[in-house]
Amino acid sequence: MSGMEIASYLMTVVYVISFLAMSAILAREAGRPVWLFGKGREKQALSATLFRLAFAGAVIWPIVLALVGNPIKADPLQRTLDGPWVDVLGHLLVVVGACLAILSQRHMGASWRIGAAEGELGPIVDNGPFAISRNPVFVGQALLFVGLFLVLPSLIQGALTLALLVAIVLQVRIEERVLVRSLGQPYRDYQQRVRRWLGTRTTPESTTP
Repeated sequence: MSGMEIASYLMTVVYVISFLAMSAILAREAGRPVWLFGKGREKQALSATLFRLAFAGAVIWPIVLALVGNPIKADPLQRTLDGPWVDVLGHLLVVVGACLAILSQRHMGASWRIGAAEGELGPIVDNGPFAISRNPVFVGQALLFVGLFLVLPSLIQGALTLALLVAIVLQVRIEERVLVRSLGQPYRDYQQRVRRWLGTRTTPESTTP
């Protein structure tokens, strides 16, 4: 592995460790569990499984590449996306994504949770990074995985990135249904002010799931 690949991989590992540590810290500060995938009315098993697969793969797959190489011979993505500027762009996305995700997670404070369930939510956080995105943690994670894919292009890394993106889309839809049911008009007002992924809005957004 090149120096850029190692740096991007280490940044990914640091992010995963920071995510878990920050979740434990926020759970202790809030005095309640933050892992809600198995609670509530909504079925979150698929998105939870995809998240776990993606992050476990992001940690394990680069080690496999370093030790035994890509088991897929003549991987077309490995050849197509090879180049120093692709590596630089990818590493930049990894760093920006990891920083955005962990800082946004910390900013949520007592409202931080993993998954969603009625009766387990904190107050709406609508300032800081949440003033320009309703889901800055997910945006950061998506940037990190896209960046890691550019640095370590392969069909398997592409599949892991796709798994994460699908998990994010599924989970956001679930969480927004729970938030609307639990928080009502204040959350609907927030939806009207801030876009799901990035930016503010001047025209109303449909809240139909």
